[in-house]
Amino acid sequence: MFCPSCGQATLSRAEAKAFRCDHCQFTYFHNTASAVLAVICCGDDILVAERGRQPGKGMLDFPGGFVDYDESLEQALCRELEEELGFQPAGMRYIGSAPNTYKYRGTTYKTCDAFYQITLDSKPKMQANDDVAAIKWINRHEIAPSEFAFDSARLALELLGID
Repeated sequence: MFCPSCGQATLSRAEAKAFRCDHCQFTYFHNTASAVLAVICCGDDILVAERGRQPGKGMLDFPGGFVDYDESLEQALCRELEEELGFQPAGMRYIGSAPNTYKYRGTTYKTCDAFYQITLDSKPKMQANDDVAAIKWINRHEIAPSEFAFDSARLALELLGID
């Protein structure tokens, strides 16, 4: 691998999350990425998204995504919901977090996924956009955790007493 500091092809793994350049001694830390997920509820129904891209294409997930630089978790969730659903929440409640593994194009990213619950009185008009292939409301008693792409989403269901 090439060193981002000196450009030499001398970057090698030094630790589980660190790479060191044998030429200039630069150390690159491949740290955990932050991600956010929204569990949107209306009565006994929960909004789920069908993933339109790998990893987990065709499987279920909750709307959300990665946190960008200089964003709070809440700002990232509002941005992601606008991008994916054309929806802006009036409020959200933090329910927990979990580590996750996100394998994309040959690279394994370790993430820390934060979950927020959004409770609605009525179902607003939303549309699948960006990397969401489709959205649907599923009754909480009919949700199958095994249909979700990531372990962290299954944990969010557990935190809400849905298993």
